[in-house]
Amino acid sequence: MSSKKNTPRPASLVVATAHTEAGLRQARRLGSGAVGFVELRLDALAKNTGLVKRALPGIKAPILITARHPAEGGLGRLSVASRGDLLVEFLLQADAVDVELRSATSLRGVLEEARGRSLTRVVSFHDFQRTPSLPRLREVVRSGVRAGADIVKVATHLRGPNDLAALLVLQGATKFPLATMGMGPLGKVSRLVLAAGGSCLNYGYLDKPQVAGQWPALELVRRLEEILP
Repeated sequence: MSSKKNTPRPASLVVATAHTEAGLRQARRLGSGAVGFVELRLDALAKNTGLVKRALPGIKAPILITARHPAEGGLGRLSVASRGDLLVEFLLQADAVDVELRSATSLRGVLEEARGRSLTRVVSFHDFQRTPSLPRLREVVRSGVRAGADIVKVATHLRGPNDLAALLVLQGATKFPLATMGMGPLGKVSRLVLAAGGSCLNYGYLDKPQVAGQWPALELVRRLEEILP
């Protein structure tokens, strides 16, 4: 059992997502240690990369970058080449990078460069319609590990308690670092329950939510402080 000294603080487990100009302003106002990462949704900010570059020096939190695939919530219908170019453009300023499992082969060069720079590599899977079966979720994790992930992120739509239970079982039975979360009506509950169950990254928003079931990032920090030791 890890000592209290080595136990992550609740704030260090929260990822605050910025996907708008207002979100970037809020990211700059965050104090040091307020969150674990600020995630920059480069697909949503693709037309404002100059704004992102100007904002970066004022963001005190570690930076996680992603340029989401259109089929997994990405904005702007960006091609794989465009998304790869965005990620490479900001790798020097990043501490972590998120590439979807479906893009892990086509963006292998990004993951390899991230590894060479000792960045944390998140390989993610999003299903906005349902929660796949537990065997399918386990295969997602195995595939993410094979793709070179340091953390596998699994975000699914929860249709009921059984779907949340599937994510909890996945979390509890997997030794590899997972970031698990639900979307939809049970999303907020799931993010607290799964954080308590060991999810290593828990996502909240800065400006406005992108999907149902998200917490404001700083409120999520406060909630986790109430329930985590």
